[in-house]
Amino acid sequence: MNGLSFAGLSGILVLAAYAIIMLVIGYFAGRGQPEGEQKTSRGYYLGGSGLGFVALFFTLYASQYSGNSIVGYAPEAYRSGFTWWQSVPFMIAVIAAYLLFAPRLYAIAKREKFVTPTDWVRHRFQSTPVSLLVTVLMLWGLANYLLEQLVAMGQGISGLTGNTVPYQIGVIAFVVVMLVYSWSGGMRAVALTDVMQGIALLVGVAVLLIGALYLVGGDLGAVTQYLADNEPEKLGVPSSEDSVNWLSMIIMIGIGAAVYPHAIQRIYAARSERTLKRSLAIMAWMPLATTGVVFVVGIVGIQLFPGLSEDDSEQLVGLIANEVAGINLFFYALMILLFGGVVAAIVSTADSALLSFSSVISRDLYGRYIAPNSSERKQVMVGKVAGVVAIGLLLVLAWNPPSTLYNIFVLKFELIVQIAPAFILGLYWRRLSAGPLFWGMLAGALLSGAWTVFDIDKLHGIPAGLLGLGLNLTICVVGSLLVPVREAPNEDPLPAEPTRQTAT
Repeated sequence: MNGLSFAGLSGILVLAAYAIIMLVIGYFAGRGQPEGEQKTSRGYYLGGSGLGFVALFFTLYASQYSGNSIVGYAPEAYRSGFTWWQSVPFMIAVIAAYLLFAPRLYAIAKREKFVTPTDWVRHRFQSTPVSLLVTVLMLWGLANYLLEQLVAMGQGISGLTGNTVPYQIGVIAFVVVMLVYSWSGGMRAVALTDVMQGIALLVGVAVLLIGALYLVGGDLGAVTQYLADNEPEKLGVPSSEDSVNWLSMIIMIGIGAAVYPHAIQRIYAARSERTLKRSLAIMAWMPLATTGVVFVVGIVGIQLFPGLSEDDSEQLVGLIANEVAGINLFFYALMILLFGGVVAAIVSTADSALLSFSSVISRDLYGRYIAPNSSERKQVMVGKVAGVVAIGLLLVLAWNPPSTLYNIFVLKFELIVQIAPAFILGLYWRRLSAGPLFWGMLAGALLSGAWTVFDIDKLHGIPAGLLGLGLNLTICVVGSLLVPVREAPNEDPLPAEPTRQTAT
């Protein structure tokens, strides 16, 4: 976003307006809850499990799409051509994974009053080693996710303001804003800010596409013909290895994104099963409305700005936005709002991960092992403080990341996807046992982690995370089949069939 012609004072004013709105939302979200609910785990981390359709839909949307999806996916389409259409099935696969387990998990979470994802693991497998391993993998993934968002936040603010607000000042300012409103309002504040940024992104991206098409004469067919005449390789059929990689990444990202801790907690936060299913039904269209639109913007950019280097192409969205802003005052205003929305979306994605990180520390470590007799109020406070400390440490890492630590922190989907059997397989296969699950997750995490850190080439296009998941599943299934069947516990952790709720 460097070099935006509309950056500067206008960008600062838009960011200030977004920051004020976020703070106001946090203040009223905290005051709007019943007396004392904000000091309970369910009240603070899940909004009292009372998110309605609009809030739930947009907070699910924000957990799946970040500002990075806008400014990063278009340049990839520019460089790769039609091969990057894979970004759309990536996101469709996430919804498919949600539908596979979310309604069934919601029914059990509602009955057992779960707060964190580990609550399900503990309930289902009744194993401390399994619960601790899942907790460690989740915290690692969340820390990685937060680190990415902090770096992107600083770059986005610096770019939108034309470096008037330096990277360091920008990221600290919005981190403070994020901490204040999330501290005040918890999940309810996070969900309501998600509504704001979600609307800004959807409107802004749509206007960006309309403006880009206007600049090329409104004929998408002419853009395709331009590619055929000038860069035909971007229209070509991908190689077999690229095709394998495409399918592998769809599977890994689809499963991995759906079992992110903050995604699972949004399942818990739904007001009802009907609300959850309605939200997921609309979410099924968002890959086309978001990543599909961004893909087309990247393809149009090939004709608008031919021959960009890899580094220059990273600024593609900013370059197109400059041209669109020059059409007239209407487009100028909406491009400013778009980039303000991109920054707000990054902040909103970061606050979701931070809230989940805090809940895991609060409930699964402090409340379970360190101070099991502590009050919920104290546990929530410990989680809040732990979140602030984690942000401080990650900011230091974001400033000067040592190469060895950076290589470790690039792990995200590779590790988080290893918890998928505990949630998806564990929900449907009663015979899945704690021992094989533990060794499967550990082996999968070690294999995919080592493969990624040591930068080993992909095996015929298959990413390390999926190789690890394959090993993980093999150990889970074979090991569980070899374990003798024991008598069922007094209380079956799985329902006989998914709960059906009548409309209310």
